[in-house]
Amino acid sequence: MSAAPFAEALQRWMQSELGITGAQLGARLSGGNANVTQLVDSDAGRFVIRRPPDAAISASAAQGVRREFRMLSALAGHARVPRAVGFCEDTTVIGQPFAVVEFVPGVSITTQFPAAYDGSPATIAALGHELVDAIATVHALDWRALPLDAPRDADGYLQRQIERWLKARAAESVRELPLLERVGRWLLDERPTAAPARVVHGDYHLDNTLFRTDRPELAAIIDWELATIGDPLTDLGLLLMFWGPRPIDPPAFLAIQQVTRVPGAPSRRELAGQWSRATGIGNERLDYYLCFAFWRLAAIVEGAYVLYRKGLVNDAYARGLEHDVPRLLDEAAIAAGLRH
Repeated sequence: MSAAPFAEALQRWMQSELGITGAQLGARLSGGNANVTQLVDSDAGRFVIRRPPDAAISASAAQGVRREFRMLSALAGHARVPRAVGFCEDTTVIGQPFAVVEFVPGVSITTQFPAAYDGSPATIAALGHELVDAIATVHALDWRALPLDAPRDADGYLQRQIERWLKARAAESVRELPLLERVGRWLLDERPTAAPARVVHGDYHLDNTLFRTDRPELAAIIDWELATIGDPLTDLGLLLMFWGPRPIDPPAFLAIQQVTRVPGAPSRRELAGQWSRATGIGNERLDYYLCFAFWRLAAIVEGAYVLYRKGLVNDAYARGLEHDVPRLLDEAAIAAGLRH
C-alpha cells in the first residue's frame, strides 16, 4: 500500500479522532497472509497501524484486526500487550479498516539473539521463563471480569477447532495425507475434559512476542488476531511444540524458535510445570496438546499449499509446504503415540 494517496486522510483522522497531529505512514514491519503492521510517525511519537493484508477483498477481512483491538483493549493493565489507541472503520482513510496501537520497542527472536544477549543456557532459560510467565498471566485472568463478550461455547473450543479443520481439508484436498484424517479422529476420540475457559492467544510462540534488545525480558505479546475464549492448554501446546529438540530432522519450519534447540535449554516438561504452578491448571495431557498444535498448524497451512497447487500463489513458503505439512503431521503422530 502506497502511503501517498492516504497521507492527508490519515493525518486528518488521527488528529480529529485521537488528538494526534503530524501522522505519517512509515515502513511496513510485517506482511504476507497475516495482518500487516506499519509504522506511523507523529508529533506524539511512534505508533503502529494494524490492518488486513493488501490482497484482502472480503468484507470480513478486518475481523481479525477488530478482534485483536478488542482483546488488547480488554487486557490493558493486566498483561504485557501493546496499548490499543484507536480503531477506524472508514475505508476512505487508508483503504481498509485499521487499528492504531502503541509502538513497543523490541525484537522478534527466531534464529539469532540480539547482539547484547550472550546466548548462554541461562539466556535461553530466561527466554523460556519469560514466555511462560507472560502467557500464564493471561491465562490466570477471569475473562468474565474483562470487557469481553461471552463466547458461544468456550468449553467446546477444542472440539470445534478439530471438526472445523477436518471439514476444511476434506472439502479442499490436492494430495493424499492419511495422517491428517487419522490424527484428527484420534484427537476427537481422546479429547480430554476441557480446562477452565480462559483468554487464548491462538498463535503463541516466540516469534509472536517482542523482547527487549538489551536483556532477555519480554516486552510485549503481539499478533492477537486469533484470540478467543477457550482451552488455555492449546496456547501452552503451541508454544512448546517448537521448543527444544524435535524428533524429526529437519523439522517443519526450522527457523521458528530455532534458538531454543540448543543444549541447556529448559525442557518442555519444566516449562509446562512452571505454567501449571502459575495458573493452577494441570498439564497431565501435555502430549495431547502438543499433538493438537502440530496437527492444527498442518491443517491450516495446507490451505496455502492448496493455493500453490492451484497456481494461485508461488513463493518459497508455499512451495516448502510440500514437505513441511507432512513433517508437522509426523510430529503430531509421534506426540500422540501413533508413530515412533
